[in-house]
Amino acid sequence: MSRDLKQYLQLLWQYILFWSIVMGLYSIFRYYGMDQEVGVTVIVEFSGNKGTIRALMGFMSIGTLIGFLYATIDFFFDKYTSDRLSLALDLLLRTTLYFITTVVVFTLVIKVFSEVYNLPLDTSRGWWVRDKAFWAAILYIVLVSFVFSFIKIATEKFGKGVFFKMLMGKYKNPQEEKRIFMFLDLKDSTTIAENLGHFKYSQFIQDCFYDLNEVVPKYDAEIYQYVGDEAVLSWPYKKGLANNNCVDLFFAFQQKEQSKSKYYLDKYGIIPEFKAGLHGGVLMVTEVGVIKKEIAYHGDVINTSARIQAECNKHKVLLLISEKLLNDLHISTHLTSKSLGSVLLKGKQEKVKIHTIDKIQM
Repeated sequence: MSRDLKQYLQLLWQYILFWSIVMGLYSIFRYYGMDQEVGVTVIVEFSGNKGTIRALMGFMSIGTLIGFLYATIDFFFDKYTSDRLSLALDLLLRTTLYFITTVVVFTLVIKVFSEVYNLPLDTSRGWWVRDKAFWAAILYIVLVSFVFSFIKIATEKFGKGVFFKMLMGKYKNPQEEKRIFMFLDLKDSTTIAENLGHFKYSQFIQDCFYDLNEVVPKYDAEIYQYVGDEAVLSWPYKKGLANNNCVDLFFAFQQKEQSKSKYYLDKYGIIPEFKAGLHGGVLMVTEVGVIKKEIAYHGDVINTSARIQAECNKHKVLLLISEKLLNDLHISTHLTSKSLGSVLLKGKQEKVKIHTIDKIQM
């Protein structure tokens, strides 16, 4: 299964689950107990327990279809247009597609249910303009969408699973975790900045990190932070080892930049090249700050990863990894590793064995 398909399927089940539950709840709010209200008339098909179940099935069907189509829209926009459109235009186009999708889905489901259960529902052209119940549902969907967007943004900010752990207060006190870190830094950044000037250099870095963001989800990585022209990536230890994610991400990013070489040469006159250092182990994680609260990692793993990356220039290689982490990996046949011996990293008292990993040219 390709990584893009895996990413889409993961997005798909999340959206379908969320929207089917949300619309199911709406049917309960809308119809449950209405036939017992004084002065309220409800058609027989929507009254009583059977009517409630019927409405629940209808709205959950709507939620399932909405989830499928919303997920497809978001996947397409995130993959192909996120770095080409302004935020305002992106939101406008998505919202328009969401609205059209919602009208189509409601129309289809209403037609099916009106025929199956012989319901006196209006399905003529433009029905949604006149139907006040539809606009009430739209208002509900808009409000729920804000909640969904908030959860999505918070999840992207803190990483998968981290936001919910923060809600539960897990990181109020420091917690021990085993993670892998990659320090990814632009090669020859000082020279490039001098040649491009600060404005164009900023655009250059922005383009590079757009490319990185397209690669990161495919390898289950989390972006811990950006520091100038450097990005710090992280994985839970097992996720980083799985399928060599922590190593393959680097080569996928490298390939991504090479595939856009014409774009970079035409716009900046240079193709970006990054160097990286990898290390993993046990460290502490906790919440820090009140204003602009964030998750912080403390421990030797962070420092060692950064120091290993700093050795790349000295050894004239693009990727370095600690022997400790390398021993836990199962290097694929398309990769080769070479020992560079033991080095005394800055700030360390004991030497660390490091290796370089390269991709075998087929």
